[in-house]
Amino acid sequence: MKTPAPSGRALLESGLEVLRGLLGPDWRVSTLPEAAGQGDTGADAIVQITAEADNTTAQLLVDAKPSLTPLAVREQLAPKAALVRRLQHHTQPFVITESLTERTKQELRQHGIGYMDLHGNVCLRVSRPAVVILADAPRRALRATPAVRAAPTRRPKLAGPRAGQLVRFLADVAPPYTASELTAATGISKGYMSKLLNTLEDLLLIRREGHMVVKVDWPGLLRERAAQLSVLRHNPFVGMIAPNGPGPLLESVRALQQRGERIVLTGSYAARKIAPLAVGGQVMLYVPHSVRGPYEIGEELGLLPTDQGADTLLLRAHDDVVFDRTLVIDGVEQVAQSQLVLDCLSGPGRMPAEGEAVLARMIDDEQEWRLPGLSAPHRSRHH
Repeated sequence: MKTPAPSGRALLESGLEVLRGLLGPDWRVSTLPEAAGQGDTGADAIVQITAEADNTTAQLLVDAKPSLTPLAVREQLAPKAALVRRLQHHTQPFVITESLTERTKQELRQHGIGYMDLHGNVCLRVSRPAVVILADAPRRALRATPAVRAAPTRRPKLAGPRAGQLVRFLADVAPPYTASELTAATGISKGYMSKLLNTLEDLLLIRREGHMVVKVDWPGLLRERAAQLSVLRHNPFVGMIAPNGPGPLLESVRALQQRGERIVLTGSYAARKIAPLAVGGQVMLYVPHSVRGPYEIGEELGLLPTDQGADTLLLRAHDDVVFDRTLVIDGVEQVAQSQLVLDCLSGPGRMPAEGEAVLARMIDDEQEWRLPGLSAPHRSRHH
């Protein structure tokens, strides 16, 4: 059995202490120095769970990993777990890590691997003695101590503007394409493009064959980026009131758009045009960073400034990608469906539900909105 690295050892001890607390005083959790006849398991520890009531035991084959990606689960942990189940029927593969994404948890469950992270996410199922612990904790409540924090990852995040350019392109345009073609299409440098594609492959959001991207999980890609965003935090906004209501406001928006003003609709009112789910909500409009400020644009739209109770938000676009591949529906220009999903899923209130409704419609009608390849001309949708 291999000896965990110091960070892995601290992680293992912290995780087992949490497990003891979850099981309570009627259970014993102990680490076995070795398992007779099992040889080198390749794991960090074999942990025995004992029920005090009848002294029945179960074993966990534990890997302690400071970080874990879906690709690592599929390529490294899943084959080992399958082998363990064939050779040791009563041993449960289990992983302890610092933080798990939804996609990684899903991949672990799919391969029958139990898990625990230091945010409080736990999935442990043992048939005898009977143990079932399932918990999905808020990601804000990080309970790791400095001793068990992993070194900062060098993988790029998906919340940045360069990642946003790539995410939108991968969602809007069907593969195949090479990294060089993606660089030319997005303007992202070759070095950073390589890092982004490696990250997406680790998350099982793309699949590559050689230098070619051949498959994109675009719904998962949009959900993953939205999970790292907040539409109102990433886009500084001004709240205003439309004294005549949303109907006349949208007519004013259309008039400004026809004059060449760079302003597009997003949020609940845009989602309603794609997948009606509810009524009401705030009108959200992207405006560019320009000499003309949002208050000046708001005045031209007939809006009134307010400190509270705003029914209209003018968002200063943090990235010009929000103006790419827009749609015109009922005469009003609005963001592309992929951008709309990102905005709604990362928005407040009922907006995430509206984003899921739009995403479901997109999945059903992919041929309607997604460009079939790099050479396909942009289709601006008019209704």
